[in-house]
Amino acid sequence: MTTQYLWAPPAVQSVAVRGQTARLPINRLFFVGRNYHAHAVEMGKPVDKSVERPFYFTKAPQTLTPSSATVAYPPETANYHFEMELVLAIGTGGFRISQADAHQHIYGYACGLDMTRRDLQLVARDKGRPWDLGKDVENSSVCSEIVPMPGVVIDKADLSLSVNGQVKQHSNVDKLIWDIREIIADLSLFYHLQPGDLIYTGTPEGVGAVVSGDVIDGQIEGVGTLQLKVGPAA
Repeated sequence: MTTQYLWAPPAVQSVAVRGQTARLPINRLFFVGRNYHAHAVEMGKPVDKSVERPFYFTKAPQTLTPSSATVAYPPETANYHFEMELVLAIGTGGFRISQADAHQHIYGYACGLDMTRRDLQLVARDKGRPWDLGKDVENSSVCSEIVPMPGVVIDKADLSLSVNGQVKQHSNVDKLIWDIREIIADLSLFYHLQPGDLIYTGTPEGVGAVVSGDVIDGQIEGVGTLQLKVGPAA
């Protein structure tokens, strides 16, 4: 019997795949917090890898936004920040994955932006509250097309972001505190990773605010580029 719904269910979120007509359906969006030393320092929360492990937050798949989109400046913030990140796409599910086997679960990579209501995030952080209002923002998970790289572990790639042509972030993936293998292995201790899970691997230093009318351009060596235009306030 066909299931009937009171209203139409949400559409499946998906991302374009380079060289293919078929799109990659999205399952979950995971984000690694403070995964570059210099960014952790600029946020006032240095990381000591010898005694800490990665931490994560999630966003709803409905926040996913394609590159080249124009998005409204979000409500209830006066400090909307960009964060440029390498995005990892899981292609083969797994649980309690070893670092040695992590590459077997990689489908490909993309360029991503974790747009953040920084003022709300910091208030929540300082009060020990969840980050949802600062992070789980409509249209805030920007993702370029996925570049298929099955089994490839990116351990070095130049990453940069500019706003209106002025470089704001410039680093390299080799500066990740926890690298791709470590992230997959650790996250899979908490979740049964599934095909279509996207992992935003963290942002380097140089994050900052944008205003309506700004144009953000990002690039990751060997992966691609993305762009986001900030429109008028919602």
